[in-house]
This record gives sequence, C-alpha cells and structure tokens, in this order.
Amino acid sequence: MKFYLQSIFLVLMFVFLGKNTFAQLTSEHAIGARFGSATGLNYRYTLAPDRAVEGILSIQSNSKSSRFRVVGLYEFHKPISGDFSWYYGFGGSLGSYKYKAFTDATGKYYPSKSEFALSLDGIIGVEYNIPTSPLAISLDVKPYIDILQESSIRLIDPFGFSIRYKF
Repeated sequence: MKFYLQSIFLVLMFVFLGKNTFAQLTSEHAIGARFGSATGLNYRYTLAPDRAVEGILSIQSNSKSSRFRVVGLYEFHKPISGDFSWYYGFGGSLGSYKYKAFTDATGKYYPSKSEFALSLDGIIGVEYNIPTSPLAISLDVKPYIDILQESSIRLIDPFGFSIRYKF
C-alpha cells in the first residue's frame, strides 16, 4: 500500500509542477507499434501543442488466457529537455477476455469461456523525438482497473515500449 501511495504522490507532483509548461507536439499524426505485457498498434492524433488523443489496439496471451482490447486515452504532454518530453493521461477500454480450456492435475476438464472486458485506464510515460527523423520512441506504464471481467487493479503489469512514425 505504501508503494501505491508513493506512486500516486509522484504522479501528482509531476502534474502540478509541470502545469504551466507546454510540450510541443510537432506532428499531427503518429502511428506505431507498442511492445510489452500487451503487444499491439497505437495511433496518436494531436489536438493542441500539449494535448493529444491516443488509440491502442492490443493483444495479450499466455498459457491460461488471451485478451483483446481497444483503448482510448486523452493525454497531456510536458517538456523535459530538448527532444525529451513526458506525458500522462486517462481513458478507458473495451475488449474480450478468453480463458483457455485446460485439464487440472486431478483430471477435471474446464472448457474455454469468454467474457466482455471494460476498464478505466491511465498512462504516464516519457518520449524521445529522434532529431532529423520522423520517429519517436516512448516508454510508459499504463495502469488500469477492470470493471467487469475480474474487477482487479493492475498498476505494475502494463509496461510498454512504443516506436512511432510521425507525419
């Protein structure tokens, strides 16, 4: 619990310390790939020099389950230094969650089942715009709260690395 409170304090500190500075999002569109706990595609549309909306289409799979999500985020961008900036935002997602069929150690068979997934999402990260190139790379954490499917909070799991082409 102490870790979560420290994390929330750190995020709020960045938000309020950087509230009067503006990152300059230099391109209207950016499309790319996101890698991490969930892999997929992302698209960012710039609304203002310091604000954007981002959509993420992600797939996550392991031996017990698979998940498909469409995420929408509203983001605020702040400068750090030169070509570095940081951003934070909020949004939500819809998708499906499928438990794969399996047989346990006692021989009991469990068939596959699917559920609708709905969550509230946040994002905080850093971005580096590669000079003289239309590419940008970013590293972020995207915590979310599942509302329907598992009713769980995932604060640490969803790390991501993205590379985007800006145009």
